[in-house]
Amino acid sequence: MNDYDIVIIGGGPSGLAAAIEAKREGIKEILIIEREIELGGILNQCIHNGFGIHIFKEELTGPEYAQRYVNELILMDIDYMIDTMVVKIEKDKKVHAINRKNGYMIINSKAIILAMGCRERTRGAIAVHGYRPSGVFNAGTAQRYINIEGYMIGKRVLILGSGDIGLIMARRLTLEGAKVLAVVEIMPTSSGLLRNKVQCLDDYDIPLLLSHKVTMIKGKDRVSGVVIQKVDSSLNVVSGSEIEYKCDTLLLSVGLIPENELSKKAGIKIDKSTNGLILNETMETSISGIFACGNVVYVHDLVDTVTDESQKTGKFAANYVKKNYHNY
Repeated sequence: MNDYDIVIIGGGPSGLAAAIEAKREGIKEILIIEREIELGGILNQCIHNGFGIHIFKEELTGPEYAQRYVNELILMDIDYMIDTMVVKIEKDKKVHAINRKNGYMIINSKAIILAMGCRERTRGAIAVHGYRPSGVFNAGTAQRYINIEGYMIGKRVLILGSGDIGLIMARRLTLEGAKVLAVVEIMPTSSGLLRNKVQCLDDYDIPLLLSHKVTMIKGKDRVSGVVIQKVDSSLNVVSGSEIEYKCDTLLLSVGLIPENELSKKAGIKIDKSTNGLILNETMETSISGIFACGNVVYVHDLVDTVTDESQKTGKFAANYVKKNYHNY
């Protein structure tokens, strides 16, 4: 079947919450399209606890949090496609997607909810000198390798960036037997949650070097060392402040960017300063009938906030369908 009332792109926490809420509002035909091989999004690799404190009033791991919504989705008989890539969305709310089972599909919808999440900034975004040796990972990629794929990424690790993923990976790598030499942060304060700094760095005696940046990656085939330097209040490098760490791995935790390539191609208005979508008060984008929620709008700190926002978006999208189509 290729005709739906609402198509949701992304089966992470935002997409799941929006779908369930739209169904509660009486929308019959809903489809979630997810590019990974299972629903849950980034939560599947976040095996630490701390999720659900606001929504469920208890601490859950990421997979536990996601599973509660997956279970409800199944009970409500909401359709979903996994291992499916959306390649284009149109202003008339046609969704072009492809997978191995069905090939190329054009799916008609009355409303679309964008819930694609966000992606990590790469080494190219921070312009560090050196070759391109193996051993340089985005923190989220390293998290997936360790928690889902079962691969260890290195033995002596330096982490650039004190965002929450970087802090959590400092602890995770330590628990897996690696030596985390330090977490390096260019700003004068940590950018992650205080609880993560305490539980992931302080509790494991991992140094946090504020007002420092990585200025050189050494090694040609594999990382052999990383040079850091102190920066002043204008973020300029302080001459003579070089410190070299002998290590085989560098983790980058240098920020997240809303995943809006599909949105740009569709002509939806984007906030150029954040790459997030510009929405009205009903979570609707610049194209009528196309809504958005979660990290495609802006990068959230807590999944509970994502869920709350996405439930509202599901309700707004449902109201749009009921208002604009006679069979509702």
